[in-house]
Amino acid sequence: MTSTTAAQVPVPSTPRAALETAVVRNWKAPVAFGIFSVLAFLLLIVFGRTGTTTYRLSTESDLIQLPVIPADVQVVSISITVLMVAITAVAFWFTWRARRTPLWLVSIFAVLFVIGFLTWAAAGALIPIPGLLVGAVGLSVPLIFGALGGVISERVGVVNVAIEGQLLAGAFVSAVVASVIKDAFFGPLLGLLAAVVAGVLVAFVLAAFSIKYFVDQVIVGVVLNVLVVGLTSFLFSKVLAPNAALLNSPPRFPRLPIPLLSEIPILGPVLFRQTIIVYIMYVAVAVVWFALFKTRWGLRLRSVGEHPQAADTVGINVNSTRFWNVSLAGAIAGLGGAYFTLGSVGAFNKEMTAGAGFIALAAVIFGRWDPIRATMAALLFGFASNLQGVLSAIGSPVPSEFMLMLPYVVTILAVAGFVGHVRGPAASGKPYIKS
Repeated sequence: MTSTTAAQVPVPSTPRAALETAVVRNWKAPVAFGIFSVLAFLLLIVFGRTGTTTYRLSTESDLIQLPVIPADVQVVSISITVLMVAITAVAFWFTWRARRTPLWLVSIFAVLFVIGFLTWAAAGALIPIPGLLVGAVGLSVPLIFGALGGVISERVGVVNVAIEGQLLAGAFVSAVVASVIKDAFFGPLLGLLAAVVAGVLVAFVLAAFSIKYFVDQVIVGVVLNVLVVGLTSFLFSKVLAPNAALLNSPPRFPRLPIPLLSEIPILGPVLFRQTIIVYIMYVAVAVVWFALFKTRWGLRLRSVGEHPQAADTVGINVNSTRFWNVSLAGAIAGLGGAYFTLGSVGAFNKEMTAGAGFIALAAVIFGRWDPIRATMAALLFGFASNLQGVLSAIGSPVPSEFMLMLPYVVTILAVAGFVGHVRGPAASGKPYIKS
């Protein structure tokens, strides 16, 4: 008796048909490369600028001072354009040979485009690289926490559109608790804990309605976002604003430089002169990745999100697993909300998350439901958001509105599949009704 597997296909009758059946080419990457290469040619060459862009690699407090790098705009523009065209040709060759374009080649292409754009946009000005990267990391922190929560929630089978509400609830509650405690040490810590609780409470509602009562998960998430926005805005206007000194003046976490590591050029100021929330973020990314792919808990979680019927047959309580992991996702997202008030702004404002939850959800898709990839996507969005502020400060001719829309353009490209085939967990968004 012979067995047939999913990998087996009918044997074509002719050699040519066999070749056509075997060869599968995905032209999305080379086509995208070609579009950006043409854009680079038009921007850097046709509408090129003259002068010198100066890159400063060190801050004044760095133990090791790196030299300032001057870059001739015309030379860099021509060189970058030629290299991008060459990489595009290589990508077409890979696709013609029915091979996937390597991720490292995509990364090099992206870095080259960013360097060329920065050099062109900042002609005649100075760009502080550490400051640019520190700002990017700061804007990425809530996105990363939200993306980690989104990865866990969707991997277990629940679409978490309510990340925005979880972030905003965490920001509001952490500000109030830290302000009431009025202690420079215990206030922020208790505020951080309160943000976790707030994120869990929002996630509880999402889990209860979508898992127990089978309400559409997207609709529940949208309603929760509207509810939290309305509730926090009302409380801010009626309670926090009239009593700002008592209820909306939380102490912020101080920066804690890590000895030796904080003195590494460029990386030191960016990664190792941060607040405790950022250090928690580093740990959270590593722990979520390891637990998701290397532990029994992660295997159960992924099995529930991919094939709940199969998970149920081996004794896994599908709905209970979903409920508690959606709550865990809310707790992680709540930490991201606390960063707004305890690590960045220092006070709560109406709708201060400004759509960060939706960008975090896009990072989940862009990162293909992987914690590391989602983190990289969140960093990209944070970098794009911070770049518009830096370019505005140096008087760049690029409209700030263009830079503000860049993260959303990247989101559209990701959802449209230009970053490659993206497929979420098979059972994500589908309620499980035990037969």
